Amino acid sequence: MSTPRPGTAGATRSCPHCKTTILESASICPACKHHLRFDEAAVTAKRAAETIVPLRVQGTVRHPAEGAAWEYTVVLTIKNDRGDEIARHVVGVGAMQVNEERSFTLAVEAVPRNDLKGPRGRSH
Repeated sequence: MSTPRPGTAGATRSCPHCKTTILESASICPACKHHLRFDEAAVTAKRAAETIVPLRVQGTVRHPAEGAAWEYTVVLTIKNDRGDEIARHVVGVGAMQVNEERSFTLAVEAVPRNDLKGPRGRSH
């Protein structure tokens, strides 16, 4: 896996607030929602309008009325088109007692970036 050069599509940086790795082009951190730089309202609105969600998965897990507590781990893996794992993250952990419920949502948000150069070589 190669890291895209700064100024190219897919280049990353750390959010100064929460330290999450985010896209270099982001003006708002998707994790902590803090503003990272000032963009004109028109630019921000245009990006929001261009955002597509090609994948959204929602689900709910309910602990049955009987039994011991459950512990759970939420793991996210990303694979490229060849099936090679390029990222694996533990998103969260926790426990559920009898009759408790947790809901989970996974969304992949994509924004066309014609203003950035494409990465050199093969992309992720």
